Order: sequence, then C-alpha cells, then structure tokens
Amino acid sequence: MIFRKFQLRPSYCAFVACLAAFSLSFGGLQPVVIAQAHWTLEGVLNQLNKSSKSFQSLKADIEHTKVTVVVNDKSTESGQIFVQRDDKMRIEFIQPDPRTILRTGNQVFIYNPKIKRVEEYDLGKHQSEVDQFLLLGFGTSGSEMEKGYKTEFLGEEELDKRLVLKLQLTPRSSELQKQITKVIIWIDETNWLPAQQQVFEAGSEDYLLMHYTNVERNAHLSDNEFKPHWPKGVTRVKPEG
Repeated sequence: MIFRKFQLRPSYCAFVACLAAFSLSFGGLQPVVIAQAHWTLEGVLNQLNKSSKSFQSLKADIEHTKVTVVVNDKSTESGQIFVQRDDKMRIEFIQPDPRTILRTGNQVFIYNPKIKRVEEYDLGKHQSEVDQFLLLGFGTSGSEMEKGYKTEFLGEEELDKRLVLKLQLTPRSSELQKQITKVIIWIDETNWLPAQQQVFEAGSEDYLLMHYTNVERNAHLSDNEFKPHWPKGVTRVKPEG
C-alpha cells in the first residue's frame, strides 16, 4: 500500500488525504463560487486557487473503504477527520474498531487502544511525497494540484444529491507512481472541498474510497486536539522501515 516504508497501508489513506450529503455547515469564510453553465479544467483550477486562500480547517465524518478486487473483498472503517492547514490532521476511527491516526508536522502516530500500542513514524525526507497525497483536496490550490499531478477534468455530476466536479489526477512524481497510479476526486461545488476520493494502487486493481459527509469548513479546532495525548501504560514503538 501507499508508503509501505511507514506501514500506514489502508489506515494511512484515511488521512487524506485523500471529503456531505446531509446539512452541510461551513464555519469562517466561505469561498466565492463562480457560477458557470459549463465548467472547464481551467475554470475548476482557478476556483480552487481562490478557495484555497480562505481554507483554514475542516471537520467531517469519513467512511474509508478498502477494495481488494481479485478476491472481491471490501473492508470499511468509519469515524471523523479533523484537518488544520499547518500540517495537522487527525482521524478518529470508531467502527468497526477504535483507532487514532495523528499527523502533526513531520510526525505520524497510529494508536490502537485495544492493544494499548502507539506506533510512531518520522516522515523525514518523504514528507513532500506524503503531503502531495495526504493533503490532496484539503485547501489544495489548483496550481499545487497541477504541479504534483497531471490533471484531467471528467465533468460535472451528482453525488449525494449535490453537484460535484470530477477530476482525474495522475502523479508526476516517479516515487509516487510506485505507490498509486491515479486518484479520482469529486469536488463539492458548494464548499470546494473533496466529497469523495478514489485512490488506485500501483501494481493491482485494488483501490481505496474515502467518502466525506457532514463537512464543516473552517471549523474551530484547537492546537491541543492535534497533540499526541495517550493514556498511561501504552507501549510506544518506532517500527523500522
């Protein structure tokens, strides 16, 4: 899976980053939307440039599904995702098993309360690669998107009773190409944040699907929510690459 060096596998993708059908609420500044009868790639990227300037944070429900095509297997996790513009992200999985994934700056933590264990990772020289994926769509400007991906506009469609703009992104980085072949992203026209992301893994037909609902743009989040507070007695490990 993506970034095997850090063993994040499907849980990693729930970062991402990788994005609601019901009663969307948006805090802070809302992006100015350019009404267009017929969207073009240039128009979409320009609007993402405008929207990214006012993005500060996000809170949403997330459903993360890993699909293994060859054996027709699906596994789904659900919970909440919190994103802050300054390289902070936290996912609290609730179902089927509780788990916390925290990214703050150059560090990543995966906490499993069932076994009272915290895995700690240092992104190091791989941070730029990770950022290209983890933060994709969360305040990403159109210019940043084009810099990291060959971008194709697939049209406008309806998802969860709302209009979305569908983009296909092919990584430009040779290193990222070893992990993923492409990303399909659905951008909600009301808030200019991802409504859904589909990530296709390199070397197989398997993919990850991240679906976001109850999205709150520029939610009030404190820095304390992104600090690694773990219960007493947990085992802390630093797995080797």
